[in-house]
Amino acid sequence: MTTTETAKQLARTTIADAGDRLIGLSRMIHGHPELGFEEEQASRWCAEALTDGGFTVERGTCELVTAFAASAGTGPLTVAICAEYDALPEIGHACGHNVIASAAVGAALALASLADDLGITVRVLGTPAEEGGGGKILMMQRGGFDGVNAALMVHPSPSELDRMPCLAVSHFDARYTGKEAHASAFPELGVNAADAITVAQVAIGLLRQHSGRDDQVHGIVTYGGAAPNIVPALAVAKFYVRAETLQALVAWERRVVRCFEAGALATGATLEIVPQGPRYSEFLTDEEMAALYRSNAEAIGRVFSTVPQGAMRASTDMGNVSLAIPSIHPLLAIDSLPAVNHQAGFAAAAASPAADRAVLDGALAMAWTTIDLASDEAVRRRLSTTAYRHG
Repeated sequence: MTTTETAKQLARTTIADAGDRLIGLSRMIHGHPELGFEEEQASRWCAEALTDGGFTVERGTCELVTAFAASAGTGPLTVAICAEYDALPEIGHACGHNVIASAAVGAALALASLADDLGITVRVLGTPAEEGGGGKILMMQRGGFDGVNAALMVHPSPSELDRMPCLAVSHFDARYTGKEAHASAFPELGVNAADAITVAQVAIGLLRQHSGRDDQVHGIVTYGGAAPNIVPALAVAKFYVRAETLQALVAWERRVVRCFEAGALATGATLEIVPQGPRYSEFLTDEEMAALYRSNAEAIGRVFSTVPQGAMRASTDMGNVSLAIPSIHPLLAIDSLPAVNHQAGFAAAAASPAADRAVLDGALAMAWTTIDLASDEAVRRRLSTTAYRHG
């Protein structure tokens, strides 16, 4: 039986030996950004790296072309490591998902040869479209997380934290249909769909005065007309609504939608609210797992930030996983400041020496944490009591 310390040393050696390949994988994904549900190259590269590492890999799992599930070991405790690899429009990997994917592959490679000795099954889930499409939620609904006892991943950030403070979020398009007309000769015959969006935006601006601390709404107009001399018959806006919990989100979203209804009422346009993927939930961090991760990351040399936990607010479909399965979502600092997530400067930092270190450190911290989960009898017993089943 391999001791915990021996297993950790073997994991460190494996990641060190694979270091150049893992950094190369991160840089390759970074250099070829792909949007959600279109991550064909990134998904294939990760799957191939895991196949080469001895994993059995199923591509296109859960009816999602760019999802995959890779498995090694046959132990009764199943640990899922989640890999994200989608990019953002125009600014590429400005959230650093290339680091996430490569760290996940690295942790899995480190655990593959140890899995049976540790009594675990290592499952790597390639989860597409985190940036709005809810790939993990779809995979949960379709059985991709069935049998999983614990789930983890890491995410690059300006700060080192053992969790990401998360808000629940809803994504939708607001589509107004009006009636075109000559804007000068016959404006009275038109119904201006773009004006409906203007009314909605003004109403939302006024609503913000009465919002709760964690209630947010933000959006963009994606179509507002074809020419200045044509009354717009179609206008489309893409909006995100966030709140502290799913329960709070339902109530806050209802108030925001009324602002869009006001736009329709004022102009006579017809409104359609079109959901763009499932709602993301708040995140329920497993405190025991988070403490183990932090201890292991500090042992590697990661220095955790003193930034208040509430200083950063974002959303992730990993939150939905956390409500069903004990989960963690730590943040890895990549020396990006003054750039922060979703800025072009952060995209540049995601392909820097600091990001390369984060790939290897994140992989090792997740591998060591998984070894601890398997080796600590009390933790193992707790995690083993329930394995997730969809439906």
